[in-house]
Amino acid sequence: MSTNNKLADLQTRRAQIAEGGGAEKTAKQHDAGKLTARERINLLFDEGSFIELDAFAGVDVPCDGVICGYGTVDLRPVFAYAQDFTVMGGSVGKMHGQKIAKVIDMAVKTGAPIVAMPDSGGARIQEGSDALSAMGLIMQKTALASGVIPQIAAVMGPCAAGSATLAELSDFVFMTKSASCLYLSGPSVIKGTTGEDISVDALGGAMANAEENGNCHVVCEDDQSVIAAVKGLLSYLPSNNLEDAPILETDDINRMSPALSALIPDADEAGYDVKVAISEIADAGSVFEIQPFYAKNMVTALARLNGATVGFVANQAAEGGLVDCAAAEKVTRFVRFCDSYNIPLITLTDTDGYVADVAEERKGIARKVAALAYAYAEATVPKVNLILRKAYGSAYIAMGSKHIGADMTYAWPTAQIGVMHAEGAANIIYRKEMQTAADPISARKEFVESYKETYANPYEAAKHGYVDDVIEPDSTRQRIIAALLMLAGKREVLPAKKHGTMPL
Repeated sequence: MSTNNKLADLQTRRAQIAEGGGAEKTAKQHDAGKLTARERINLLFDEGSFIELDAFAGVDVPCDGVICGYGTVDLRPVFAYAQDFTVMGGSVGKMHGQKIAKVIDMAVKTGAPIVAMPDSGGARIQEGSDALSAMGLIMQKTALASGVIPQIAAVMGPCAAGSATLAELSDFVFMTKSASCLYLSGPSVIKGTTGEDISVDALGGAMANAEENGNCHVVCEDDQSVIAAVKGLLSYLPSNNLEDAPILETDDINRMSPALSALIPDADEAGYDVKVAISEIADAGSVFEIQPFYAKNMVTALARLNGATVGFVANQAAEGGLVDCAAAEKVTRFVRFCDSYNIPLITLTDTDGYVADVAEERKGIARKVAALAYAYAEATVPKVNLILRKAYGSAYIAMGSKHIGADMTYAWPTAQIGVMHAEGAANIIYRKEMQTAADPISARKEFVESYKETYANPYEAAKHGYVDDVIEPDSTRQRIIAALLMLAGKREVLPAKKHGTMPL
């Protein structure tokens, strides 16, 4: 065969590969509201930058059902793999798994993030144990890459059984509202074992995973918006654990925030939206909330301060601000991610304590809160704690307080810091005085206020060095930026060990 014929043969083969499962299956993909794997890849990467790897791997099927490679996203190197549902349902076989494992290895070697795009019917049944081996290989590679390079799973189709496990091994999971699902056991399996009838969407749809169990971090309308959101998230992240995130200066470092001075209501029981505080402190328009539908009593978000990426954790007073199992779990994972990738942590505290009920105790709230405290205590990134209002009991301690390693702790004048809520504490300290008072109800109100003024105010904690400064709310942004600039050179070495034993 002549050189020209060989080149023509190569081009023919590439064209066949580019067609995936063919026009009919591509049309079905589009009819389901989904892009094809190649369309997703092209949308993610800068135009013309994607380089495909192992395009000719596989037996008799294009790309063995998965497109792997690398390119640039906003001019930064990124690796990716996209399962092709038009080819054998995107099922995982031996070569399919080896291709994915190879691209993960290359991402780790070169220190670049990896984006997974699951769209698969699961393991390839006809390959038997080879398919199981392939699935296990991908799990191993994904686990070993954790904490080394950012890993994002963009679920835009079915993601069941082992594929769901793979997605949850990633740092972040994105899902589309209409076409994606994620679960270990599908509706038919559940009906066969328990007799329960449930739809795919109710069991493993995007909102079910976002609201009920926190398996999904970000929900988007369609494939296009998922990929746009993934690109947005990548802009906040460093390429690997040895680098810092990109700096994008977007706001005045000296901007004051008068709105913060009026944020805290006079009534202790009144709620307010802590997201207002986060948006006022952060660079304008830079807040990227993580898991907004899960554990709404806690807010986690990436944002920028003076152009640099930071992680915000905050009790949501509008939802009560109490810490429960879901909130503790949500923050634990976020704190550990930020610490893995050199992202400073800013914690805004306003909590009465834990949710006190039998259900939470049965869920293991003690262990969940222990994991939260553990995550903060082992984190070596710069940590700033700001007490907005209530900071009571061990819930306050676990919320990134000075006592478990915060580098700087600030308080607003509205802060209340104590072992327990003022009402409960006053009942103990002033019990005898209340019993002998002519008007116990009025006396109780007076003693509660007396406790706040005498014991629970921020100046009392500042006397003992537990609060570094009591600050004016409108200057919060300036003070936190100054603290982070001071902490930029922070070095902290933990005791040598293989890893801790805390069950996270």
